[in-house]
Order: sequence, then structure tokens, then C-alpha cells
Amino acid sequence: MSATTAEKAAAKGGSADTGSGAEDERQGTTPRGPLPVTWLVLLGLALLLPTSALLWSGGWPDSLGVDAVTPLDSFADWVIENRQTHPLFLYFLLHISNVATDSVDGVHNLLESLGWAGVLGIAAALAWYVAGAGRKGLKTAGIAVGALAAIGLVDLWSPAMETLALMVVAVTAAAVLGTLLGLAAGLSDTAQRLLRPVLDTMQVLPSFAYLLPLVLIFGTGTPSALITTVIYAVPPMVRLTSLGLRGGAPAVLEASRSLGSTPWQRLWTARLPLARKEMLLGLNQTIMMALSMVVIAAVVGAGGLGESIYSALKSRDFGQGLVAGLAIVLIAVWLDRTTAAAGERSGAATGRWAAGIAAMVGAVALALGQILSRSWPESWTVDVTAPLNSAMEWVVNNFYQDVPVLGGTSAWAGNLTTWVLAPLNDGLQALPWWSVMLLAASLAWLVGTWRGAVTAVLALACIGMLGIWGPSMYTLSQVLVAVAIALLLGFALGILAARVGWAEKLLRPVFDTMQTLPQFIYLIPVVQLFNAGRVAAVTAAAVYALPAVVRITTQGLKNVAPATLEASRSLGATTWQQIRQVQWPLARPALLVAVNQGVVLVLAVVVIGGLVGGGGLGFDVVKGLTASELGTGLTAGVGIVCLGLMLDKLTQPSAARKPQ
Repeated sequence: MSATTAEKAAAKGGSADTGSGAEDERQGTTPRGPLPVTWLVLLGLALLLPTSALLWSGGWPDSLGVDAVTPLDSFADWVIENRQTHPLFLYFLLHISNVATDSVDGVHNLLESLGWAGVLGIAAALAWYVAGAGRKGLKTAGIAVGALAAIGLVDLWSPAMETLALMVVAVTAAAVLGTLLGLAAGLSDTAQRLLRPVLDTMQVLPSFAYLLPLVLIFGTGTPSALITTVIYAVPPMVRLTSLGLRGGAPAVLEASRSLGSTPWQRLWTARLPLARKEMLLGLNQTIMMALSMVVIAAVVGAGGLGESIYSALKSRDFGQGLVAGLAIVLIAVWLDRTTAAAGERSGAATGRWAAGIAAMVGAVALALGQILSRSWPESWTVDVTAPLNSAMEWVVNNFYQDVPVLGGTSAWAGNLTTWVLAPLNDGLQALPWWSVMLLAASLAWLVGTWRGAVTAVLALACIGMLGIWGPSMYTLSQVLVAVAIALLLGFALGILAARVGWAEKLLRPVFDTMQTLPQFIYLIPVVQLFNAGRVAAVTAAAVYALPAVVRITTQGLKNVAPATLEASRSLGATTWQQIRQVQWPLARPALLVAVNQGVVLVLAVVVIGGLVGGGGLGFDVVKGLTASELGTGLTAGVGIVCLGLMLDKLTQPSAARKPQ
């Protein structure tokens, strides 16, 4: 087949956009020939970069740097000196700390007083009620009971209740705050413009980075963990509430206005009901985001399941860490199914009889909770950590070294470090700052616009001025390798899942579990297989990003019109030609999104990789938290954000450059 198979097939299948050239002329733009320009730019960079590394010294000049660490450390010293006496702490921040602690303790005491039977019964009754009477309600209630009972069976009921108490308070606070901000963004264009960059920063900034000032102000414990979780979980609620308010049917709103309703009446009777599904989806996403912070909250003394995972990481106890991680997954599944069912159900009332039955079930459960033992019966537990540790030990013993032909994970780690990570880091460190900026600007311009190129340059300039150029290039080398591994595996598995039905069904539950497991879980097995160091951090980041890459790739390839594939088949295309010349070009926007998401998710593990020898910016953030070095930690966190911003512009084309 010729190189124009995709165009021929798309034309025959009725999917081609034959008017793109005319559209460009109508918009007053002249299409730029991407292939010649691309090759000329890449050829120029291939000649310039080695030359610049030989003739100029690498790194960022000290004369162009700004000392941000000293003033931040001075601020930290001032906070420590005045924390017990300053009115700001005594009459404002201290009250916030007390309210946070009392709220979580109160919910935890309530859960403990209900007993395991009471919690199970109330969870089942609530799930059945919100899902609606009938088979679906019973199924949702069964999932709630099964998930919580499984947690009890693995002897994690008590830490699960600690985690659940923190989640209840954090999600409630995030939902209320997110709804209020979402109302402002949905009703005011000015508020939306002001909130957008704030929300973007909240989602991109590593949680460890804003954990630093919170620990400095509130100390370790519940307040810092709670506020960090709320900050991380608020953005989805704000965005989806705003989206729901702005996406209401214009005809309904106009009818409400024509009936003489006031703005408050239109909001209460029309706009909020129309935005109900989006708001419940926002609540669902807020719960998932809050659960992803469980382990990070444990780092500052929140306890619960996160503490089990964190202690398992320090002791390399794979069984304990995996079981605690799966317990978090079970809580996520329970809450996800319950809130999703509430969002899918119509706005009609379930019925008085259904509410009465749900209340009766809850009352019976409460009574049983008072009669039976408050804690989960010890005789109803099963030890699964020992078999898991034995299985992991077998894997390490058989795959760490002396594997015929392959050599083992120890050899792979050494080869990856020697032949990939070390040369890439050395190359980036050897390049002068202006050549790295030129490289980033050129690549950003090729996939996007000149605005993207300027943004990438400014992000790198911020890194240099903060004096973290060296650690940033060290981190960048690991990010690039992790993204490359995730994309190679993700694209291959995505193609397989898109073309083989049974493969997609087999991979779906695996990736569902992988996406819900806390990031720390991946560190435990990779450290045992590869030892602490850069390879362990890179592997954990690649595995964490893999599910999203596979899902987006699969969806993009499956969205190619069947008529187009049939047309290519009629032209004599083989399976490989269909993939390479038809599906791959037509799915290019989705594949670029997969690359972008891979970068974002890899960066999310950069800080955690610093706990296992990843070094670079991640190590500086962890050092800032553990050693109370606010300046070092915050500047490293800003550096990670700047790296993410730069890589985003290199991997996400603008609307003007996307394929028509």
C-alpha cells in the first residue's frame, strides 16, 4: 500500500475533510509545510547541540540566579519563633487547627461507637437508597457491604475507620468549598478567569510542596493532613460545578426567566437541578482525589491505612503494603459506585416506602452495632500478608540475578543506568542553558504555536533563576526515560486492546486496580527488584502512568470509523498496514493526549521517587519536608511545576495545529 492509505481510506469511508485548505484560506492563514520545516529544524538542532556542548560550558550562570531559599528560610524561622505568641496564630490559625482535629476525632468516635455492624448496615442502606429501589440498588448495596467486609477480613478495620473519618471531613469540606467556588465560576466570567490559573496550580504543584508550609504552621498531625487533602481534592468539584451551571439548557433557563423568576429562584429551581449530574460527578472525583492523598497524609502523622503503607515502604514489607493499598481500593470502589449511582439516577424521589425501608435497615444495623462487638471480630480475619511476601520473595530470588539469557533485574538496572540514564543526564548537564531553551522552544513551536514556545522558555528561565538547573536536568532525564518506557508499553498494549476484544476485557480490571492503588505501592516491589536508586524511581513512575496511556490509546484507535477500516481492508491493507497507515494517523490527537497524560502522571511520582533514591527535585522536596528546610522544598516544588509546564507545551498541540 502507498503512504496515503489513511487519506484514501478516509475518503472512501466518508470521513475525510476535503475542505481544510479552503477553510485555512477563509481564516486568512497559510498552511505551513510541516515535513520540510520539521526536518530543517531537527537537522539544525542536531548540528548545534553537540557543538554548543563542546564550545560552551553547561549549566546556568550564577550571575543570572536569584536567591529564593534564604528569604523563605527566614520566613520559616519567623514562624517558628512566633508560633506560640503571635495573634495570627493564637486567634485564627490555632482555631482552624482545633476545628480540624475535633472534627476528625468526632467522626472517628462516631464510627467506633456504631460498631462494625452499624457501619456495614448504614453503608448498605445509604447505597441502596441513593441507587434506587430494585436490582440496581441491591447490587450497589452488595458492593458496599462486600468492600467493607473484605477490609475487615484482612484485619484492617480499625485503620480503615481512621482513614474513613479523615475522608469524611476532608470530602465534606472540599465539597462545600468547591461548590461555593464553582457557583462563583459558573455565574461570573471574571471569577472563572481568576480561578482557572489557581486551580491549575493546585493540581500540578506536588502535594509535598504545599505540605511544607502547612507542617511549618500547624505541625505534624491531623490539621496539616486534612488541609492538604482538601486543597488537592477541591479543583474537580469547582470545575464540574462551573461546567454544570454553564451547560444548562438555554430553553429551560429562558422559560424560567420569562415566568418572572428572580436570579436566586432561577439558580435554585433551574440551574442547580440541571447541573445535578455534573455536581455529583464532581463529588465522585473529589472523593477519588482525596483517597489518593491517604499515604501522603500519613507522612505527617494522619495514621490509618496510609500509615500501614508508609511503614511497609520503610520496612519493604510488600504484603502489608499491598493489602493496605487494596483496602484503599475497596473504599474507593464502594464510594465510587455509591456516588455514581446517585448521579445516574433521575431526579425523581425514590419513594416514601423505599426511604422507610432504608431507615429501618439502618436502625437495625445500629442496634446490632451496640449489641455485638464494636471492633471487627478477630476470629473473622485472614492473614494474607505472609503468602504475598512469600510470593514476592520467590519473584526476587528467581528474577533478581542469574536469569539465563536475560540476566535479571539487577543487570537490567545496571544497563539502564549505564547506557540510558547516565548518558542522558550527562548530556543535559553538558548543554549550555541557552541551547536547552532553544531545543525546548523549537520542539514546542513544531507541535504548537510560538506562544507555547515562549511559555516553555519562560518555564526553563524560572528554573535557572531559582538556582535549581542541575537538579532539574537530573530529574528531566528520569522523566524522559520513564515517559518513553510508559509510551512504548502503553502503545503496544493499547493496540492489542483496541484490536483484540478478549485482551481489552482482561486488561480492564487490572488497570482499574492499578489506577486506584496509591502511588507508594509501586515503590515497594520495584525497590526489592531493582534496589533503591534512579531505576526504581523511573520504573515506579512508568508503571503508574501506564494505565492511562493504554486506556487513551485504546479509545483513540477504537474511535476510528469502522467504514474507514473496511475501506482500507478493501484496498488490500494488512493488519499492520491498517494500524500504521490508517488507525495511527487518524488517532493522532488521542495519542498526543496519551503522551501528555503520561508526562503528567510521571511527574506526579517524581517527588515520591525521591524517597527511594531518585534524587533531583524529588529528593529536595522530601528533604525540605523532613529537615524543615522550607526554601529548598518550595523551590524544588516550583521547579517540578515548571518542568511540567514546559513538557506540557512539548506534548500537547494547540487547536490550530491539530489535524483536521
